[in-house]
Amino acid sequence: QVQFVESGGGLVQPGGSLRLSCAASGSIFSIYPMAWYRQTPVQQRELVAAISSRGVSTSIADSVKGRFTISRDNAKKTLDLQMNSLKPEDTAVYYCNAVTSFQSRIPLYDAWGQGTQVTVSS
Repeated sequence: QVQFVESGGGLVQPGGSLRLSCAASGSIFSIYPMAWYRQTPVQQRELVAAISSRGVSTSIADSVKGRFTISRDNAKKTLDLQMNSLKPEDTAVYYCNAVTSFQSRIPLYDAWGQGTQVTVSS
């Protein structure tokens, strides 16, 4: 069972930047595509960005396109999300997970990490 630990969240002013990281345990990290999701108390978990297993292909949600960038380092077993030009509506808890395929982007594991809180506020 792979475990994910998200970090890098915090309080930032509108227009600011944050870089989230996801550390994965287990030896099969490089096999699976990965994704970042976010969730608020009033909104279901939504897909923010996905990346193929080798990092060649990425997909970014329309709501954050042009502002967020996803990347991965298979040697370090880490997944990053660079978030620029943050808006108050980006406030959420951010999670990472492997996905069954890059096309489907269905979360692979039922067990999620604790997530990392991002709050965008002046």
